[in-house]
Amino acid sequence: MNWLFVQLDTLRESLERLLRRPFSAILNILVMGIALTLPVGLYLTLDNLQSVSRQLSADPQLSIFLALDASSEEVRTIENRLQTLPEVGKLEYLPREAALEKLKRGAGLGDVLSDIGQNPLPDAFVVTARNNEPSTLESLSDQIRRWPKVDHVQLDAEWARRLNAALAVGRVLAGLLAGLLSVALIAVTFNTIRLQILTRREEIEVAKLIGATHSFIRRPFLYQGALQGLAGGLAAWLIVGLG
Repeated sequence: MNWLFVQLDTLRESLERLLRRPFSAILNILVMGIALTLPVGLYLTLDNLQSVSRQLSADPQLSIFLALDASSEEVRTIENRLQTLPEVGKLEYLPREAALEKLKRGAGLGDVLSDIGQNPLPDAFVVTARNNEPSTLESLSDQIRRWPKVDHVQLDAEWARRLNAALAVGRVLAGLLAGLLSVALIAVTFNTIRLQILTRREEIEVAKLIGATHSFIRRPFLYQGALQGLAGGLAAWLIVGLG
């Protein structure tokens, strides 16, 4: 009970000393909060971007455009070949007539397309792959592109690879930033406590003369640093939460 009383009394004394200089304490807490907010905010941003990229690439698709002179028999042949591929999860056939009607309704180009006189759009297949790995998608795209009557295969895998690479670099930068700011926070806390020790130097000397132990003298400064760190963490949590 005596040990617990000493700890609580020291905690109360440290809290009172912080409240005696509210302006200085608030500045230190803001410095810690902002320094902690930077790496945490960057990490959360990268984590959210990664979640979004996973959702966008959850059902990777390939758009396969056939040649304009492809006959209905050749279209059925390509459809049968696509259905036999193990990488293909879902297959949707878009005839050129339906694509033209969709373009007229969606883009508002009915008059322009009517003046052309003929349908400029080819038959197409939309393939949903079972695997969203860029290497698998590119291999599937290269394989289909060599088929007869396949004019073009559109694959958006390069953006996914670049985004994943950027996220990996961002995580490394977030780790480096967190390390550097941690060192800065330790230095700020150390200098703050050192200044407080210098301002109470005479008090510490008198306490030593009457038998105060080293732990008795150090304890208030440790509690004060811990309180400032806790307040800085709460400030960072609040800033990140609002952001």
